[in-house]
Amino acid sequence: MSSTPAAIAVVQAFARQRRHLALWLALLGLLLALSLTLAIALGPVRIAPTQVWHITAHELAQRLALALPAGDWSVSQQQIVWRVRLPRVLLAALAGSGLALVGVAMQAMVRNPLADPYLLGVSSGASVGAVAVLAYGPPAFLGTFLGALALPLGAFGGALVACVAVYGLAHAGGRLSPARLILGGVAIAYCLGGLTSLMVLTSDQRDLANSVLTWTMGSLAGTRWDELGLPAALIAVGMALLLAQARALNALLVGEDTAATLGVDTTRTRRWLFVLVSLVTGTLVALAGPIGFVGLVVPHITRMLVGSEHRRVLPVAALVGAIFLVWADALSRIAFAPAELPVGIITSLVGGPFFVWMLWQRQALRGLGA
Repeated sequence: MSSTPAAIAVVQAFARQRRHLALWLALLGLLLALSLTLAIALGPVRIAPTQVWHITAHELAQRLALALPAGDWSVSQQQIVWRVRLPRVLLAALAGSGLALVGVAMQAMVRNPLADPYLLGVSSGASVGAVAVLAYGPPAFLGTFLGALALPLGAFGGALVACVAVYGLAHAGGRLSPARLILGGVAIAYCLGGLTSLMVLTSDQRDLANSVLTWTMGSLAGTRWDELGLPAALIAVGMALLLAQARALNALLVGEDTAATLGVDTTRTRRWLFVLVSLVTGTLVALAGPIGFVGLVVPHITRMLVGSEHRRVLPVAALVGAIFLVWADALSRIAFAPAELPVGIITSLVGGPFFVWMLWQRQALRGLGA
C-alpha cells in the first residue's frame, strides 16, 4: 500500500510534464506561424500579413484545382510572395529545425555542451564536398546518374569524413576527450577551410569565387520550391529516428558507463548518429551554405525551457530553431536594405557572444576539462 502514493505521484508528474510540453509546442507553433507570416510580409516591398495568407491560399487552391476569387493584390506582389519569399522563408525554417536537431544529437553523442556542426568542422567538411562538386563536377561515371543529388551527396560525403576525423582525434586512451574534441574540430575546420579556398582559386570557373564567397557565409537567397522536398523529408525522418532513440540519447548525455549499464550499445548508436548528422548537415550546407552557431545556441535555450529529457528537447528545439533562423534571415534582408547580408553573419553575431558566455560558465569549463 505504501507504494501506491509514490506511483500516483509519478503518474501525476508525468501528466504535468506532458501538459507542459503540449503548452510549449502549441505556443511555439503559433509563434512560428506568426514569424513565417511577418518574415514574408517584411522587405523592400511591404505586403500586408492578410495578403500573404490570401495569396498563399489562392496559389494552393489553383494547384488543387479549387476555385477561389482573386484578391486585391498585384501580379508583382503575388510573384514576390509565392516565388521569392515563401520558399526562402520555408527553407530558413527547415534549416533552423535541422541544425537544431543536429546540435542536440551531437551534444548528446559526444557529451559536450559546446558541440555544434560548425564548431566541430562538420560544416567545413560539407563545404569541401559541395565546393568540389561545384568546381570539378561529380565523377564522370556518376554524373548522369546523380543529377540534382550530386551536390547534397558531395556535401554529405565531406561532412561524414570530417565527423569521423574529429571523432578519431578526440579519442585518447579509448575514451572521448572533450578538450581534444573542440581542439580537433577547430583544427579540422581550419584545414578544410584552406582546402575549400584552394579549390576555388584553382578552378577554371571564373565566377565560382564570388558565388562561393557568399555561399560559405550562409545564404538563403534564390531558394526554389523544388529544393524544399529533400530537406523536409530528411528532417522528418531524422526527427522520427531521434525520438525513437531518445532513451539512448538520454543515457549518452549522462555518461558512457551509465549508457552501457542501461543496455545502450554506445558504439552502434554513435555510428548511426554520425551518418544522420552528416546527412542532414551535408544537405543543408549544400542548399544554404554553412550557417554557424544554430546548433550550439538553440539546444541550450531549449533545455532552459523544458529540461534535458530528449523526448521534450527534440520537438521543442526543432520549433525554436525554425523561429530563430526565420528571424535571422529576415534581419539579414531588412537591416541594411537594399543591400542583403548573408544569414550566417547574423547567426555568428548572435552565436559568437553566446559561445564566449558559455566558456565562462562553470559547466562548460568542466566540459572542456578545465
